[in-house]
Amino acid sequence: MKRISLIMTIALLAIGTITYGQGYTFRVLANKGTNQIKSGSEWVQLKTGATLKSNDEIKVGEAAYLGLMHSGGKTLEWREAGTFKVSDLANKVPAGKSVGAKYADFLASKMTAEAKKNRLSATGAVHRGAGDEEINVYAPNSVQVYNQVAILRWDALEGDGITYKVQLSNMFEDVLLSEETNNTFYELDLTDPKIKDSSILLFSVSTSEDEDIKSQSIAIRKLETDDKQKVDSGLGELMTDIEEESALNKYILAGFYEENNLLIDALTNYEKAIELAPEVETFKEAYEEFLLRNQLKSAN
Repeated sequence: MKRISLIMTIALLAIGTITYGQGYTFRVLANKGTNQIKSGSEWVQLKTGATLKSNDEIKVGEAAYLGLMHSGGKTLEWREAGTFKVSDLANKVPAGKSVGAKYADFLASKMTAEAKKNRLSATGAVHRGAGDEEINVYAPNSVQVYNQVAILRWDALEGDGITYKVQLSNMFEDVLLSEETNNTFYELDLTDPKIKDSSILLFSVSTSEDEDIKSQSIAIRKLETDDKQKVDSGLGELMTDIEEESALNKYILAGFYEENNLLIDALTNYEKAIELAPEVETFKEAYEEFLLRNQLKSAN
C-alpha cells in the first residue's frame, strides 16, 4: 500500500511539473510595429493575444510598442528596440500576484474572432431617439458614474466649424451649467460647485446654431454608497499593482469598470489609454468594440 501511495505521489508531482512547464510568462495585450518571436529555431511575427514562454526570445522593432501582462497579473510596457530573452523581461516585473490578470482575460475574451462574430449576429447597436439629425451620445439613457471626472463623447455631425452646446440640469430641468465647445466630447467634473450637490444630473448636447438638433437627455447618477463600497474594495486591490500612469494600465482599468457596468468610467479610461499611446491601434480597436458591444454607438 505504501508503495502504491509513493508511486501516486511521484506521478502527481510529475504532472504538476509538466503543467507548470506548459505555462506562459507573458500575454501580449497590445502590439504595434515590427515585433517577432522565436520559440524554436525560426522568427515569426508576434501577434496580439500571443503568449510568451520564459525560454522564448522577442525581437522588438524601431518605434514599436508591446503591452505585456505577466502571468502573475502585473503589466509591462516595452518600447526599447532590440532582441530580448523573455526571462530577462520577466525579471523587470515586480514580484507578487495581481488581480489585473482577471480583467486582462476579460478584455482578451471580448476581442476574439468568436466574440466579434457573436456581436455581429446579435441585434446590433441602436441609435437612440427619433430623427436623423439627433446627436448620439456614447452613453445609456441612464448611467451611474464612480469617478469624479468622466468623459462624455458624441457622434460628430457632418459639416465644418460646428459648435456644440452642452447643458447639465437637475431633476427639475433647471439648467445648472451650460458651455459651448468645438470638440465632440466633454469632460464632466462632478466637483464643480455648480453641480456637485446634485445626485442626479441630466446631460444633453445640441448645436449652438439650432438647439432643436440635440441629443436625448442622459441621466447621470453618482454611484450609491453600498455599490460604491463594493467598487472601492475591488479597485483598491487592483490599484496596488497598477498605480503607474500608463496606457496599458488605463486599458486594464477600462476592463474593470466595464465588468462592473460603469460604462462612462470605462469609456474615460479607454480614451486615456489612447491619449497616452496614440500610435497603438490595439487600444483604438478595443475602444471601438467596447462601444459597439455595449450599444453606445451604431456600426457604420
